[in-house]
Amino acid sequence: MNRKINDKKKEFFLSFGKAQISAFIGGLSDFAIYIWCLEIFGFSAHGSNVISGSLGAVVNFTINRYWAFDNKATPIGKQLWKFIVVVLGSISLKSTGIYFLVDYLFFNPFYSKILVELIVSLCFNFVLQKYWVFKK
Repeated sequence: MNRKINDKKKEFFLSFGKAQISAFIGGLSDFAIYIWCLEIFGFSAHGSNVISGSLGAVVNFTINRYWAFDNKATPIGKQLWKFIVVVLGSISLKSTGIYFLVDYLFFNPFYSKILVELIVSLCFNFVLQKYWVFKK
């Protein structure tokens, strides 16, 4: 029984670590696109986040499916629609958080993006991806 619990803990922390690496890579893509949209194209902070979050999600889904959660057995379409629901929720939460911090509290848009990303990624994205999208 103890071994079974230890194996479950090990699997959880391994998937958590891999998911964080995946999120970091997706986040780097997201942040680079965010800066590009904000600085080069002059989009608003929350508008830039919608674009960058969507493109970063493609990177994140691919890494999660094939490496972090290693679930290629479930049909991709079944995972994809669930992932899209999570991403839409995530982008909505992040955009709302950034909008509130930048437009109402006058925080720096870059620091706002980092803060909101961390909170939503750990508290929302990981839980739903592990236990719903890529559940084995």
